[in-house]
Amino acid sequence: MNTPNKLTMLRMVMIPFFVACMLLDFIPNQFLWAFVIFLTASLTDLLDGYLARRDHLVTDFGKLMDPLADKLLVTSALICFVDLEVIPAVVVIIILSREFLVTSIRLVAAPKGRVIAADIYGKAKTVCQMSWMCYLMLAMAALQAGVALWFPNRLIHLLFMVVTTGLTIFSGFHYVWNNRDLLAQ
Repeated sequence: MNTPNKLTMLRMVMIPFFVACMLLDFIPNQFLWAFVIFLTASLTDLLDGYLARRDHLVTDFGKLMDPLADKLLVTSALICFVDLEVIPAVVVIIILSREFLVTSIRLVAAPKGRVIAADIYGKAKTVCQMSWMCYLMLAMAALQAGVALWFPNRLIHLLFMVVTTGLTIFSGFHYVWNNRDLLAQ
């Protein structure tokens, strides 16, 4: 197993620890630890992709497991935030529906020899989504530590939520529109 694939597997192994930190309130500084694990896992995603391309180590295993690890990490975070009543379930349903839709389009395209890469809107959605989740964990860690936040915490959360949900919907429609020929068959 090459290094990029090991990093992908490491990311998957980190997910239960992340979820434990998010949901088990007896863990000291639980949200700070959740943030550290989530950020580390997110950075392994950047690193494994970089190494795979740089060293020509792209494998079928990596093509399958890397996106799966990403989806599991993000889905775990979103579900934890719903459980903690930080994000409304409807927002998570929209985000997950878009992920299922885009994955389904890719599955239809693959046997036809078509690779549907992430586009600029999908990447923007991912950056916004990850930034929002990191922000929430840091804000929750600050509140847990009794640190008074100097910025309007609820307003920033709402802004992240609206922008992320908007980008999610737009990028989902963009994928459908650009690949409508696959769906027309």
